[in-house]
Amino acid sequence: MQRPVVELSECILCELCAEVCPAVFRLNSLGYIEVLDLASYPQEEVDEVIKHCPADCIHWEED
Repeated sequence: MQRPVVELSECILCELCAEVCPAVFRLNSLGYIEVLDLASYPQEEVDEVIKHCPADCIHWEED
């Protein structure tokens, strides 16, 4: 299964991912973007996030 991954060292905390796809991404209590633990991820929505991320810090990874 593919899982989206956020490279936190490159993330600029614009929160675009959480706005576009809140079912997958959120800003956690420590102030970092995290990927929610889901059984599957909506590929089209995550691909949109990857395409529009200004820091280019999100990618798919095989689980």
